[in-house]
Amino acid sequence: MGQTKKEKFVFTMLMCAGMVIFMSMYNLLLLEGFSSHFFGHLITGLIPGFVVALLLDVFVAGPAARFLLNKITTEQTKPIQKILCMSCFMILFMVLFMSLYGVVVNVGITSAFPQLYADTLWKNALFALPLQLLVVGPIVRAIFLKLYADKSALA
Repeated sequence: MGQTKKEKFVFTMLMCAGMVIFMSMYNLLLLEGFSSHFFGHLITGLIPGFVVALLLDVFVAGPAARFLLNKITTEQTKPIQKILCMSCFMILFMVLFMSLYGVVVNVGITSAFPQLYADTLWKNALFALPLQLLVVGPIVRAIFLKLYADKSALA
């Protein structure tokens, strides 16, 4: 979403922030439950998680998702179909990479790594898909349109 590089970056930052916040809460609840340290651990992990997610989004997942989107859609494809495809591709790539990040940061590379990564992948995919399509995506799009609606009306 967005017409200029600045608008696209703002949209990406909003989307990353929303997904990182909710996915971090979800993963913390899975990892340690709701403990007295929950909010401290959440706050501590948000900035590094956001930075990693933003870098992955901008330089890896976003370009890969756009490449796949361009391979399977045409100019005649309806915008909603493009949005849903792009969202699903982004979820796929971001879940793959951010699950890896989460397991490495929280557990490290141990003999249990392959099993933990596999478990984390399916749990994160199961949560991220509806979160993105039904909650964060629509909210971020609404916020983004509010931020940039005046600009298009003046043009």
